[in-house]
Amino acid sequence: MKMQHRYRTHLVSAAFLGLFVAAPAHAASLTQVNDWGASGVPSYVKMYIYVPDKLATKPPIVVSSHSCMSSASGQMGAIPKVKAAADANGFILILPDNPGQNCWDVGAKDSLTHDGGGDTKAVVQMVKYALTKYNGDASRVYAFGGSSGAMMTQALMAVYPDVFRAGSARAGVPAGCWADGYATSNQWSDSCAKGNVTKTAQQWGDLVRAMYPAYTGHRPRLQVIQGDADQTISFKNSAESIKEWTNVLGLMTAPSSTDMTTTSIATYSRQFWKNTCGYVVFEAWAGKGGSHSMGYEEDAILKFFGLDVAGGSDPEPECPAGGTGGSGGAGGASNSGGTGNSSGAGTSGGTSNGTAGSSPATGGTGPIIGSAGSAVGAGVGGSSGTGNSPGSTSAGAPGSVSSGGSNVNPPSSTAGTHSAVGGAGTTTNGGSDDSGGCAFAGDKPHARYGLGMTAIGLTLLGLYRRRRNAQRAR
Repeated sequence: MKMQHRYRTHLVSAAFLGLFVAAPAHAASLTQVNDWGASGVPSYVKMYIYVPDKLATKPPIVVSSHSCMSSASGQMGAIPKVKAAADANGFILILPDNPGQNCWDVGAKDSLTHDGGGDTKAVVQMVKYALTKYNGDASRVYAFGGSSGAMMTQALMAVYPDVFRAGSARAGVPAGCWADGYATSNQWSDSCAKGNVTKTAQQWGDLVRAMYPAYTGHRPRLQVIQGDADQTISFKNSAESIKEWTNVLGLMTAPSSTDMTTTSIATYSRQFWKNTCGYVVFEAWAGKGGSHSMGYEEDAILKFFGLDVAGGSDPEPECPAGGTGGSGGAGGASNSGGTGNSSGAGTSGGTSNGTAGSSPATGGTGPIIGSAGSAVGAGVGGSSGTGNSPGSTSAGAPGSVSSGGSNVNPPSSTAGTHSAVGGAGTTTNGGSDDSGGCAFAGDKPHARYGLGMTAIGLTLLGLYRRRRNAQRAR
């Protein structure tokens, strides 16, 4: 009898001990970083990071910027699939925050100038901190966001093409558009939001190239997604973004292919552009009847970045022929009777030949330039001039605005879906929206594990007590 009693005592003790030793010693969570080396950037910008428990050997870095009037924790709650993929595949998430501000500043000159300061440089400093601290993969840095987060994403693609490999923006506007009529009081541009800013493809491309004039390298690819019934940011901006990015990436005006697809969020008409090496470097999705606050197409974003599988690679290998389009404009105009594109040779420019008598082209894949009587212009992207264009961005949209451009009505949510201003799609666990607290906090795997082990321990204890009482009764 004593032996049986001792055995049962050990069994119960082991069960309770398991509650403590079997639980993970560390569980990944969204954490604020205070020592990320902020210098020459706005003091209101804060850094939050999510480092999964099991990192890849050289983890990719993904920046996800929130919408107007939201927060880093709100943004995390809006991207549950991306968080799950980070846990499974070992990449790091950076979530910038700007408490006290209405939207991200992507309209002021400092934010739209390489190394000029502003919100964009603050995000880049966060990226460099993470790359150093966690031995990250500098060749695989990505960014995505919706509304004002899309503005930040696309500004990063334009101003810091040397840092980012690709971006995905939901409900955005062309890079530099937000500077038109920009109000520092609420970080808003009414003229751009209403779709009143239009330019030619060449003008958009030149605007982006001026943000980093010395740059001649690879330009990030981009995925833009917007609902065609967006009442906050005019859908006209999607067409302007197409003009900008096809010029910047040196692509033909017409897409390489189109299709229709239906997801759990919307039915989209999609356009795809390939570079000369056959890789898709630009996508434009139009959601039929979609509002401003459509959810993130997380599966498509992860696939676009090549982060949908563990140990994957970027979907766009280096293109030996420079097929990603020019990074510094088309080759310069030749002298009369000379050879076209005499100042060409951009490192990633699309291979192009100028034809006699042609005028400057806006893409990098067609004729660049050849003045009257000129011979072939052997342009490979061009490091100066006007035609073969580098990468650009567009800018996402903040929340709904009044006629004067001021944001009105903070985001609201019901039963787990996000609605209204600058939304970031569906959320989880009780319906917290992307403006509030951490929507995933109640659904952490280690929390569920602990509860399960507690239940097991209590069950064993109950069985032990019943057996003991029965023995005493006998």
